[in-house]
Formats: sequence, structure tokens, C-alpha cells
Amino acid sequence: MEPLDILPTSSTPLINFEQTTNTLKIIGESYPENSFDFYAPVVNWLKTTLLELQDITLDFAVTYMNSSSTKCAFDIFDVLEDASMRGVKCNIIWRYDKENPRSYEMAEDFREEVSFPFDIEVIV
Repeated sequence: MEPLDILPTSSTPLINFEQTTNTLKIIGESYPENSFDFYAPVVNWLKTTLLELQDITLDFAVTYMNSSSTKCAFDIFDVLEDASMRGVKCNIIWRYDKENPRSYEMAEDFREEVSFPFDIEVIV
């Protein structure tokens, strides 16, 4: 399995896969110039990696995302949903800032799109 480690910038989140816990972390802000170019390697990596894993957790703590990043998040969730349908145990932990009610509302919208566990927690 290939490692995944993308360092954050002022407009892109940290993306890191912790192999010991099978946790994909996406943390920071997401408003790259071209979200689809930025997230395409992540989606492709996820598709390949989920052929090898029995379980995965997506730990998502994005404090701001533009509309194209939101579409890319849906693409990631679709890949997880497909893997879940094949028997991979998938879980999402969506962390939000309690000062940002829009993030919580977005999490609720995303949760409706998946059939596997999707927990919403306050960032502490």
C-alpha cells in the first residue's frame, strides 16, 4: 500500500493516512485553486487502498471548504460507500468548530448520503 501524506498549505488541508490505525485524516481549510486537481490523487489512492483494507476511518476536520471542495468530499464519501457495500468497514468522524454552525449543518447533509457510521463531534 502506498503512503499518503500531503502537507497543508494556506488553502489546502493536511491529508495523511495512519497505517497503524487505518485512519485517513483530512485537517485544515480547503479552498485550492482547483479542488478537483488537488483531490484527484486522494480519490485514486483511496480507491486502490480500499481494495486491500478491511476497515478505514475518515477523520475529517475541515474548518472551511469552498463549493468545489464540497463536491470532492462527496466524491470521497462515494468511494467509501462503494467500499462499504463490498464489506469494508467504513466510518467517518466529522469534527466541527462549535462557532461554525454551517459546518455542523454540512455534516448532517453529508451523513444522509452514506449508509455506514458517521459521527459528528465538536473540535476540542
